[in-house]
Amino acid sequence: MTSLENLIINLRKKKQAATNLRKKAEKQLQEVRSLERRSSHGLHLIDRKIESEREDATDVSGILNQKTSQLESIERLVAAAKERIIHEKETLSQTEHELEFAQNPEEKQYAESRLISLHDHIRELEYEIKNREKTAKKIVEDIARYNEIKSKISSKIQQQSKSKPSLREKISTSHKDTQKFIKDLEQKAKAEASATKSLSVISSKLKELLAKKRKLSQKRKSTTKRKSPTKTTKRKSPTKTTKRKSPTKKVSRKKSRK
Repeated sequence: MTSLENLIINLRKKKQAATNLRKKAEKQLQEVRSLERRSSHGLHLIDRKIESEREDATDVSGILNQKTSQLESIERLVAAAKERIIHEKETLSQTEHELEFAQNPEEKQYAESRLISLHDHIRELEYEIKNREKTAKKIVEDIARYNEIKSKISSKIQQQSKSKPSLREKISTSHKDTQKFIKDLEQKAKAEASATKSLSVISSKLKELLAKKRKLSQKRKSTTKRKSPTKTTKRKSPTKTTKRKSPTKKVSRKKSRK
């Protein structure tokens, strides 16, 4: 009986130790799974950010291409206007020369009219060049600003891309640790189940022994109660009482006195 009780105590300690190890393995498994989820989520977020940044970079590149095309077009128009001014000024100089050597009023009037037209055209061209150069200056500022935005976006993409390998490494390591702790948890759970089963078996045996012991004790008590009335009869024997109070002895004593 004592050996069984000691065995149960030891099995309870063994079961408690197995439970603690199982809980520890569960905690470790939860931690590595949490790390794997966080790393995977972080990598997913970075991929989404990079994708979003690339879309922004594409949009900015499209605007830059549009602005660059506008600037190139304006530059071509300004260059053409300047060439036309040069040509108009040459014509103006020639017309002034013709006016100077005009031989009749008609030639003089024609030359003067042409000079007025040339001056007006040159002024229009100069105004056009001024406006286009102003627009070109604004476009150049826009291009510089968008180039800066594009550069910042590229820097962000590079920085985010640099963090991806470390996250991938964490995911890989966490996944391996997860598999390892799953197997470890299975072993700890089996050990706990085995200890629980052993404790249950020994506890059942102890209960059976205790039940048998109680039955045996009750049986002995019952037997004792059945035997107890016979002993009482012997103690209170009526025969002994008769001997003590015997009338015969009294009579014999009286006879002897006579």
